[in-house]
Amino acid sequence: MWRLVGKGSRTMTCFHLAQSLFLASASASASHSSYTFISKPFHSFNNHLPQLSSVFLHPIANSATFAFCSKPGSELRTVSPKSMSNPDSISYLTQRQAAEIDETLMGPLGFSVDQLMELAGLSVAAAIAEVYKLSEHNRVLAICGPGNNGGDGLVAARHLHHFGYKPVICYPKRTPKPLYDGLVTQLESLSVPFISVEDLPLDLSEDFDIIVDAMFGFSYHGSPRPPFDGLVQMLVSLRNYDGTRQKTPAIVSVDIPSGWHVEEGDIGGEGIKPDMLVSLTAPKLCAKQFSGPHHFLGGRFVPPLIAEKYKLHLPSYSGTSMCVRIGKPPKIDVSALRENYISPEFLEEDVESDPINQFRKWFEEAVGAGLKEPNAMALSTAGKNGKVSSRMVLLKGFDENGFVWFTNYESRKAHELSENPHASLLFYWDGLNRQVRVEGSVQKVSEEESEQYFHSRPRGSQIGAIVSKQSTVVPGRNVLYELHKDLEEKYSDGSVIPKPKYWGGYRLKPELFEFWQGQKSRLHDRLSYSPEETNGGRVWKIERLAP
Repeated sequence: MWRLVGKGSRTMTCFHLAQSLFLASASASASHSSYTFISKPFHSFNNHLPQLSSVFLHPIANSATFAFCSKPGSELRTVSPKSMSNPDSISYLTQRQAAEIDETLMGPLGFSVDQLMELAGLSVAAAIAEVYKLSEHNRVLAICGPGNNGGDGLVAARHLHHFGYKPVICYPKRTPKPLYDGLVTQLESLSVPFISVEDLPLDLSEDFDIIVDAMFGFSYHGSPRPPFDGLVQMLVSLRNYDGTRQKTPAIVSVDIPSGWHVEEGDIGGEGIKPDMLVSLTAPKLCAKQFSGPHHFLGGRFVPPLIAEKYKLHLPSYSGTSMCVRIGKPPKIDVSALRENYISPEFLEEDVESDPINQFRKWFEEAVGAGLKEPNAMALSTAGKNGKVSSRMVLLKGFDENGFVWFTNYESRKAHELSENPHASLLFYWDGLNRQVRVEGSVQKVSEEESEQYFHSRPRGSQIGAIVSKQSTVVPGRNVLYELHKDLEEKYSDGSVIPKPKYWGGYRLKPELFEFWQGQKSRLHDRLSYSPEETNGGRVWKIERLAP
């Protein structure tokens, strides 16, 4: 994927931003705030590129493409996600164009060899982790060539190790330069094993779940020489088996499947057939022949100067994602989707006697695990007609008196609760293989409690509660924007925003709890709490339910 550009330099095909930009954008995304982080203006890269000297990129929205900007508001040429589902709408580079882009990146744009290699390897590791679950594909063989493509494979292996995978490196022709020596030292310090070609098993499928093909990039010419010709044939043979194997390793090629012509692709149709191709910067022409299920792009740094010159149409990266899928995901057999949960045992003798205390324990663990919005819960209600409706709301408080959330008293759920004041809550914490179901009666909280919470919210959210006549039909989003803008101006002096009478809280008083924890072979733990009278008092009865 790389080529040499002068002494000690390399070409770039990776993804992502310079470190300072990435940290700023990650901070903006992680905080979920409305703030924009703006870096200081760049000094000119050199006297020949004054148009690039004005501004470093400012991250804008989570779905925005991050890039170097020549002026405020300029952005990378992108195509809508809908059109990106068609791979033919994406730009593909010739070998000459790829080399020219690398020369520009490594020259006036100031990228360093180790920086680009680090970003490239990280993009490959991120793409692998997105598709191949650690629980099912943790044994990785990275076959690394003597050039920069091999360096990308070494970096990818290091990141995969930190992700929890178990990489093994085959690096038969080591590059005698400090950069590569350093990568080898880093891997050895992590006890990542290196294996010679002679010690590789004859059948790679017995020892590995993923094979990273990082042998040759787009600048390689001619046929592979020993020992890489034999290694390429080993990967080819994985797709030419007699059907007796239960499973073959997934092949992931970095930028170019090794042995392919950079423009004409798999000449003769007898080359490697990778399951995943991670194109870098932009796909090369040979990628049009890729027929595997997973094609990803990394290269989230392309400046407008390059995007405009080569008329690049590339997909947008979402949030802080390190890679983006090209084309539609493969067709999925929904009936075959399953997860074999691995969790600690959830036993009766270990649980709290009071379900509120047990919920608090699990909730604090969900927060401590860094799960996104652990207070999100599915609220199910039904009116007098018995038809059930569900939606996600946010828990805003809980104690021995129940679970509290806030909403519009004229919404659908509010109308249903007025007819049938009973509801069910469901919390799902995927990262911990847990869910909690709570059922009970519902009543409004006091006006004082609603007032107190309303004025604790950000002013924008307070105005949003006034603007939204929840569940009613609106002619368009612009109507909401205009109303919100008018109220922002009205209360721009910082005066108190009055809580609308149609907005407030509900409290569900629990009558039944169920705590669920996923286990192997679908033998999940399910413990229910239900109230019963004992010796004139009310206690909670704990029972195990069949999964």
